[in-house]
Amino acid sequence: MALSDRAQGYFFLITTMCIWGGFTLTARLNALWHINTWDIVALRFSLAFLILMPILLYRREASFLLKKEPFILAMIGGVIYCLLAYSAFHYAPTAHAAIFLNGCIPICTAIVAFILMKQAFDRHTWASLIIMITVLGIMSLLMYRESGIPFGAGDGLFFLSAIFWAIFTVLLRKFQLSAWQAMCGVAIWSAVIYVPIYVLFLPKDLSTPEPQHLMFQTIFHGIFVVIIATLTYVEAIKRLGAFKAGSITNLAPFLAAILAVPLLNEPLSIAMLFGLLGMAIGALQPWRWLGRQDALSQKLEQQKKQSS
Repeated sequence: MALSDRAQGYFFLITTMCIWGGFTLTARLNALWHINTWDIVALRFSLAFLILMPILLYRREASFLLKKEPFILAMIGGVIYCLLAYSAFHYAPTAHAAIFLNGCIPICTAIVAFILMKQAFDRHTWASLIIMITVLGIMSLLMYRESGIPFGAGDGLFFLSAIFWAIFTVLLRKFQLSAWQAMCGVAIWSAVIYVPIYVLFLPKDLSTPEPQHLMFQTIFHGIFVVIIATLTYVEAIKRLGAFKAGSITNLAPFLAAILAVPLLNEPLSIAMLFGLLGMAIGALQPWRWLGRQDALSQKLEQQKKQSS
């Protein structure tokens, strides 16, 4: 029995959520397993390159790689973003990533879109901006009262990661590459540029971590995060729409932050709980769901009146 488009959409959506939530948890595990940032970034893109490049050559689709757009996207959303994000997990726990990275991405994207594409803020963006600024202000006061230090180096790196991912997202929209081209371009160009620099100049520490830990992280980040999650997310958008797919998958990092408490023994203070809840509301914009449900109810009511 074949699944309906809606059921397929939710299957792809759940798959994407599991991988994205897993990215947050496993990126933190890199710090606990003593896998440094330079190594995991090189391993991630090397494996993706070895898988994707032969496919492009076999299908004779590699010519688009010679354009400047895939290269720019790879440098911003591939090399720089990954180095910043993976480094941040060595300084801050999972809950901080959900707040300062995933929570800030939507508003950073709106700001970058305004700067680069003159796209004005709508009322939903303004509401999110007000909520997030208020939440960060209150959370910083709570953190200062708890520890005397409102923010750390990891928080700053997460926020920089959010800015670069926002730039990547806006440029991806502007360049109008397909999901397949964007994924292949980022993975391949990142490997071509970063891996030689890593081999020749950057510090390596592949002997300290356990081999099974290295293998697990390489497979998960090189295949599941880079390739599978991109394709499942695109398929979910096709079947469920961008708003529903984007809103639900944005829950993944916040759920991962909660799971990190029992799984990774990470503390979760009152300030962090407040930040998670507030940033989740600002990022997910739940009032838009209410508006859509009201519109749907009105449409159904009109259809009933017409049928009667």
